[in-house]
Amino acid sequence: MRVLGVETSTPAGGVALLDGDRVLGECVLAVPATHSERLMPAIDRLLRHAGWAPRDLQGLAVAVGPGSFTGLRIGLSTVKGLAVALGVPIAAVPTLDAMAASLPWAVLPVCPVIDARKGEVYCCLYRWDGARMRREWDYLALRPSDLAARLDEPVLLLGDAAGGVASPWARPVPPPRRLPSPATVAWLGGERLRAGQTVAAADLAPIYLRPPEAEIARRADAVR
Repeated sequence: MRVLGVETSTPAGGVALLDGDRVLGECVLAVPATHSERLMPAIDRLLRHAGWAPRDLQGLAVAVGPGSFTGLRIGLSTVKGLAVALGVPIAAVPTLDAMAASLPWAVLPVCPVIDARKGEVYCCLYRWDGARMRREWDYLALRPSDLAARLDEPVLLLGDAAGGVASPWARPVPPPRRLPSPATVAWLGGERLRAGQTVAAADLAPIYLRPPEAEIARRADAVR
């Protein structure tokens, strides 16, 4: 199956193309530019370099968070538009699941940590069970100190906020392995697509662990 993977949960967003189990290309950029500026050009460039036309795509996989509210809105709206225009199915992939899946066979548990702003991080704990990364916690939004207090054994940390968790049990992975991988999103999404676990464009929604700032402001105004 030919799958386009889209990852915009963090500032280091990107896209990837998979043909079955083969990664044809991946583009990840951690630069100060909005996803709205670079997402569609990146998709177009990757398709051209692979020699594909948009109509060659058979499915779309998108990271649905938790993560940046603005980034997720841009990524999901782009995927919705492509799905409707091309008539292809969508697979929704939780961002933290995809990050953990980039470290298979890890002997230590794995904890992706994403900057949630407001002094918090998004996180979850996973453990390799011999076949996949098994999620052991709910998706959480915590202060880094609260996350550190939950760690009671050596844990591999990845993500843009991994270095801010001060715990003797923290084992941050090297920087090249910390960023979310669009190729892993595409791979997990491909598995879901083949299993028929698809989401209609109208039903595609991000995972928000707390309300967006605009919603908080609206609630505050309603109380006044």
